[in-house]
Order: sequence, then structure tokens, then C-alpha cells
Amino acid sequence: MRLRQSTRPVIAADMHEKEHSYQVRIRWTGNRGTGTSDYRAYGRDHLIEAAGKRPLEASADPAFLGDPGRYNPEDLLVASLAACHMLWYLSLCAAAGVNVTDYEDDPVATMVEDAGGGGRFIDARLRPRVTLSAGADRGKALALHDEAHRFCFIANSVTFPVLCEPTIIEGRKGR
Repeated sequence: MRLRQSTRPVIAADMHEKEHSYQVRIRWTGNRGTGTSDYRAYGRDHLIEAAGKRPLEASADPAFLGDPGRYNPEDLLVASLAACHMLWYLSLCAAAGVNVTDYEDDPVATMVEDAGGGGRFIDARLRPRVTLSAGADRGKALALHDEAHRFCFIANSVTFPVLCEPTIIEGRKGR
């Protein structure tokens, strides 16, 4: 498999921008012997592969006959939003001198199906719980969530609102 990630500079207007390219392979593993001869005859299982990384076993949402024990595209979209926000947030906190000692998020998103069978996400809510070391600037920690949201590549790429509802926990002395 020849998958790669590349970074190459691109000059746009009077600005210098970087363009990042991401390549994965999706390989269907759900042929139960008769292919797609019938809607219920095939499995939705598939592998998501990228060069140098372990394959991720995935499927459809169980509502669409997928395996509930595997991640589905909808899970991965919500996870991508939350992970991108977290990574930007941690970076900005490190640069600003705000010491984060723990970070958890339980994001949730809403998808609606239309009468024709299609659908779309209508919103996502990130709900990070951030623990700071004792004495860290709580106000700055909260403000950096807005900045992380502004920088998040994934949130900037979706057409639905992504809200952030952070909880800041102040650490105890000695932690």
C-alpha cells in the first residue's frame, strides 16, 4: 500500500499558505459471499488504512445495519472535531503558560435524516473537562477554548455549528 501524508507550500494571493494532503484507503470487508445482491445480504464492515498506521476496523451505524462494536463514520466525525479542538487547546495552553494536567471530552452531535433517506449533521457540542494545575489562570484557560475553536481545522471545515461548553477544574496544591 502506498499511502502518504505530504506537506507542500502553496502561494495563494499575497499570502503564504501550507497545504497538507491526507490519504487513506477504505477497504470493504463485508462481502458475505453474494456481494451486494440484496440490501441485507452484505456487511458494512470495512478497514480504514493509512501508511504506517494500524488499520481501524469500522462499519456503518447500527441503524444502517452496521456492527455496533466498530466505529462508524459519524463517530469518527465527532471524534475528529473533539480531538482537533483538544490538540489546538493543549498547544495554546502550553504557549500561554497555562498548565493542563488532565483533559477529557464527551462530545455529542446530532444528525437528522430527511424523508428521502439522506441526512446531515445539524450541530455538535464539545464538552471538555479540563483540569489545571494549582494557581493556573482559569480565565485564560477558558478564553483559550475560543481561540482553539477558531484554529481547529475540522471545525472550520464543517457546515454545522460546533459549540464548546468547557468545564475548568482547578487542581489542588501538590498536583
